[in-house]
Amino acid sequence: MNRASKSLLCAAAGLSLLSAAGCAAGEETVDAGEAPAKSPASSPASSPASSPESSAASSPDAAAGSGSYADGEYSGTGSYIPPSGTSEDVDVTLRLEGSVVTELEVETSQKNPTSKQYQREFTSNVKEQVVGRNLDELDVDKVAGSSLTSEGFNRALDAIRSEAAS
Repeated sequence: MNRASKSLLCAAAGLSLLSAAGCAAGEETVDAGEAPAKSPASSPASSPASSPESSAASSPDAAAGSGSYADGEYSGTGSYIPPSGTSEDVDVTLRLEGSVVTELEVETSQKNPTSKQYQREFTSNVKEQVVGRNLDELDVDKVAGSSLTSEGFNRALDAIRSEAAS
């Protein structure tokens, strides 16, 4: 085997290893400009019955403080840190009726130009994932390519759940 063949073989082996590492179970696809959301080690793996396109799903973690929630309007803020290192905020205001979200408003801090793009996409598309759903069923994963904005949104939902618990 000549030197060129050995170099090609080593390059192919290296690419194969990198490819296998990228296919690890539970790894999330990352869009340019946004790092993958970190999920707690205790979060359950996706069930085969859930579709990959599903952005809001029921989870035991979301239902941990489950029960009924008092009707009314609630607000909460959640933060996250994108690759830029600048903390971004997601302000959520929603109306609950019978523990179901009937109205939703989301505002973001838009401090970083890259984050701003993802946040705009998120706020334009999140209502269809949330309105009409029970508060305990909400655990937004990724909306319109934005996984980190979802992280801040879910933190705001946790604050709202605590406030609305009756």
